Amino acid sequence: MTIPDLDWNNLGFEYRDLPFRYISKWKDGKWDAGTLTEDSTLHVSEASAALHYGQQGFEGLKAYRTKDGSVQLFRPDKNAERLQKTADRLIMPHVETEQFVEACRQVVAANIDWVPPYGSGATLYLRPLLIGVGSVIGVRPAPEYIFTIFAMPVGPYYKGGLKPNNYITAEFDRAAPHGTGANKVGGNYAASILPGQLAHDAGFADCVYLDPATHTKIEEIGGANFFGITADNQFITPLSPSILPSITKYSLLHIAGERFGMETIEGDVPLDGLDKFVEAGACGTAAVISPIGGIQIGDNFHKFYSTEEVGPVTTKLYNELVGIQFGDIEAPEGWIVKV
Repeated sequence: MTIPDLDWNNLGFEYRDLPFRYISKWKDGKWDAGTLTEDSTLHVSEASAALHYGQQGFEGLKAYRTKDGSVQLFRPDKNAERLQKTADRLIMPHVETEQFVEACRQVVAANIDWVPPYGSGATLYLRPLLIGVGSVIGVRPAPEYIFTIFAMPVGPYYKGGLKPNNYITAEFDRAAPHGTGANKVGGNYAASILPGQLAHDAGFADCVYLDPATHTKIEEIGGANFFGITADNQFITPLSPSILPSITKYSLLHIAGERFGMETIEGDVPLDGLDKFVEAGACGTAAVISPIGGIQIGDNFHKFYSTEEVGPVTTKLYNELVGIQFGDIEAPEGWIVKV
């Protein structure tokens, strides 16, 4: 195995042009067989619907090097299902689960030297992308589609790993009620660039998006889902049709309830009820868990467990989830796919 010359312990979260990626094209009502390619440039019409009207969706998942040197994927079938729901919302063809998972396996296997070593804390991040292409200038579904997956080794999304970050509530909405908030589409993220930058400029890790109808309840934390831990052992996370259903969040809900005996609740998280949380965090594929030190709400700063230390329950949840992902702890049935 030819090991790339990288400082695995200090990788950033950034793009790298690896040797291989997967591509499949949909035309005349069906997908082709799909193939690996060394070409990192997509060749599409200037009139592609993805470019003009945002008819595109994407996913993010990771491959992990285990202690015995093998490599595994974490719940790729759930990413496939979420991309299918995005495709339904944007009238795009499904990438069936079997094709999706097999494509992920091919990309990881072809770039196996780039999967970071066990113990580095780094992973191989996969970016599946489904885009509407072909020539169409009216607002309607594209005549052709591309499904592609590329990969890159990455370190923690937030530098410093598992340590508390502070956030600030945004005046902007991430997505409209009854819009595409529950789908992983580029438009939601384009809308988040300005409020995210304003939060960074003000000295915060990111912004907190409130419910778009009333601006009284927490919905998401930047590009991640929110969770809070109460003093009486409840794991609470927002429930809303505008929230992206995080695979990490639902994995944590399972772990909290089934392995640690916590009461798990999906429901409203009003700003005026944050005092009941002794710990809080943001969770997602990229961030895994980012503990929340506090949230700036107008002129008031609400602190949770600590702005310097990670709470004990958050630490326990993090260690269990990461232990499963890296193969150190037995996973629930069906969560792991070996490469």
